[in-house]
Amino acid sequence: MSRYAPAEIEAKWQQAWQDADIFRARRDEARPKYYVLEMFPYPSGRIHMGHVRNYTMGDVVARYKLSTGHNVLHPMGWDAFGMPAENAAMASGGHPNDWTEDNIKEMREQMKPLGLSIDWSREIATCRPDYYGQQQALFLDFLEKGLVYRKNAVVNWDPVDMTVLANEQVIDGKGWRSGAEVERRELTQWFFRISDFSEELLEALDGLDDWPAKVRTMQENWIGKSRGLQFAFGLNDGPDGHDRVEVYTTRPDTLMGASFIGISPDHPLARQLERERADVAAFCAEARKGGTTAEAIEKAEKLGFDTGLTCRHPFDTSWELPVYIANFILMDYGTGAIFGCPGHDQRDHDFARKYDLPILDTFLPLDAEHDIEAAPYVPLKSERVRYTRLVAGAEEQTGEAGVEAVIEFCEQNGVGQGVTKFRLRDWGLSRQRYWGCPIPVVHCDACGVVPEKKENLPVQLPYDEGGTPIDFGIPGNPLDRHPTWRDCACPACGAPARRETDTMDTFVDSSWYYARFTAPRAETPTDMAEAEYWMNVDQYIGGIEHAILHLLYSRFFARAMKICGHLPEKAIEPFDALFTQGMVTHEIYQTRDAKGRPVYHLPEEVTEGRLADGSPVEVIPSAKMSKSKKNVVDPSTIIAEYGADTARWFVLSDSPPERDVEWTASGAEAAHRHLARVWRIASEIAQTPGEADAQADEALLREMHKTIDEVTKGVDSFGFNAAIARLYAFTNTLAKSKAGQAAKSTAARTLAQLMSPMTPHLAEDVWAMLGGAGLVATAPWPEADPAMLIDETVILPIQINGKRRGELSLPADMEKSEVEKAALAHEAVQKALNGGQPKKVIVVPGRIVNVVV
Repeated sequence: MSRYAPAEIEAKWQQAWQDADIFRARRDEARPKYYVLEMFPYPSGRIHMGHVRNYTMGDVVARYKLSTGHNVLHPMGWDAFGMPAENAAMASGGHPNDWTEDNIKEMREQMKPLGLSIDWSREIATCRPDYYGQQQALFLDFLEKGLVYRKNAVVNWDPVDMTVLANEQVIDGKGWRSGAEVERRELTQWFFRISDFSEELLEALDGLDDWPAKVRTMQENWIGKSRGLQFAFGLNDGPDGHDRVEVYTTRPDTLMGASFIGISPDHPLARQLERERADVAAFCAEARKGGTTAEAIEKAEKLGFDTGLTCRHPFDTSWELPVYIANFILMDYGTGAIFGCPGHDQRDHDFARKYDLPILDTFLPLDAEHDIEAAPYVPLKSERVRYTRLVAGAEEQTGEAGVEAVIEFCEQNGVGQGVTKFRLRDWGLSRQRYWGCPIPVVHCDACGVVPEKKENLPVQLPYDEGGTPIDFGIPGNPLDRHPTWRDCACPACGAPARRETDTMDTFVDSSWYYARFTAPRAETPTDMAEAEYWMNVDQYIGGIEHAILHLLYSRFFARAMKICGHLPEKAIEPFDALFTQGMVTHEIYQTRDAKGRPVYHLPEEVTEGRLADGSPVEVIPSAKMSKSKKNVVDPSTIIAEYGADTARWFVLSDSPPERDVEWTASGAEAAHRHLARVWRIASEIAQTPGEADAQADEALLREMHKTIDEVTKGVDSFGFNAAIARLYAFTNTLAKSKAGQAAKSTAARTLAQLMSPMTPHLAEDVWAMLGGAGLVATAPWPEADPAMLIDETVILPIQINGKRRGELSLPADMEKSEVEKAALAHEAVQKALNGGQPKKVIVVPGRIVNVVV
């Protein structure tokens, strides 16, 4: 082979790795372990370059740690349950399991040519009974420990698909698939008690030093710890059993600006009025349409219904406030009731203007006028303000101090109590759909809710009914209409009973997979010895879009699993280090159909801005790769044309890994040319004898050690692009060096070792070509000689009046005064001085000399 041939090289070395079985992870107490994990993918059918970037980053870390003597665990699996598979079955008439398994097979076959150092023997898929059966065992253990429970809750209900929707599946108040108006409906649901861990989850964030600060902040905000006042307004002439309205507020210093009382349509008082009055029932039914996310509520028109009832202000019982039912108040935060303060809240201000309610201030800016009628005054709590109606007396202070003053006053006067609350709510896991992990309980008329016996696990999803495939085209949950699966015997008394037909939220599946990877074939959720050895995940890698829920739920699950004896104490924070990578982007190409609607085209369909028929395309600036926009690059195409190492090198080299990278054909071509050059240089070194040259040899080896040092630091700190930039520079040095063959061979073998985590196939070929022993993948990582990092001489540029006019080669430890003398003796400086004296000479040791004339 006389040229760089990726297709031959990559197949050859992948087979060599497989034959040597070097990536299989086995517990070895004699070696330090290292567990690197990328967030596992959803098997949607094909991978794109975004996947390549994510898994290549993890592979660089895994290969580097393997070469530094660590026992590496680098597994792969599939987050395989979820609505897309069920929707595909609805569309095609097939089965979600078949669709999912076909996609897993296709994606696995796409990933393997990338040369990832994955232990495929540990592969898991969350839709397989050996995984979700152990998840059901975890559920039963959580149930026994009181970590999971059942209660009525208000949910997003799609009346067409007849299923609960997660908040993110409600778009503009409509079901994401059916387009139907979503309703808020009260159903009996299963919940994890994550809120019991709010304080612990919050405090533990301070110890996650190797997580991005922005992720810790996002989690902190989601948990949402707040200090406020809980108290009650007395209710005038309320229905039986309702004589007060409990309120929790984080701004009790605005109490004297109260204008109205607002309650949720699901508040007990609203429910009572709804049963008694048709007009209230009609309003509440309308208010329950739409999503329950903060974003959806913020976008929706603010609607209120005056109940005709009033409440007494706690500081002045003659001061009466009207009670409104409002569509922007939810029952799952605080008490489901608020007091509106239009002077200091934009939402309340809009509501007051709409319903002609008074607008009062309780504090104003210190040094400015503010028209409270025109707009609310909303300072931060840390700002100093001028209180106008503070309970403790008019004074200037920060909002925090004002809040504490009011809480203290209220406690002393028996009005209310200072309370710490959290925004974090318990995790509702019930989903009314087929393609998810069945909840392992049965409902018995005599015994109530009964846990399934563990010896009966897994409770498997039915594949068909009496030999007839399940019809997924009928709205609703197929499990509800599957009597041979649904109807069963009670595990407690043996009487006829019904299985729970809700399945688990897919976030459950991904909240413990990191633990299952430590012993994926164990007959219990984990093997404690394996978990003790492999946990924690030393490096976790994934997208910022999972910074809140997935990570928060995983942190909860680790604690719950520890309580139930499935994880060691050290694993309650399962991810020691977290890295959130940027996206791979690409231009979007579109034309328009006869009705003006956009039609998207794949990159391979476009050449120089035109389709094959010559039609021009509209080019939209680069955006995240999306199958719907067709701006995806198929790795298989790139591998076929350039090789896997080119794809890996490009996605690592073009920008810092935490930032987005734009995929371009020209960038891929440039990466390929460089790798071909490295192979050619190595080939020439192997075939061309050369006499040793002591000075050139030392200069090359000195640069080699500097490169070892800088690349090692780059890989250790996720500075992959900086490491690659140094490798580019060293390749140029090697190509130009006049050193002998022995020094060049040493340098080229070292270059192969340093490139091995990024371009493992090319590195193996260069290593073998130059006589490296064994596989470069298992060769010890090179170490920089500290003595070789210190230059004996340095090149100092000489600037005259800020412009470079020459350079000096001087001993690195020369005194500043001697450097100045050498600079003034330089021919260019002498010419500029023309016999005169310089105005100033500035010497920056080891960097530059600037002469001002």
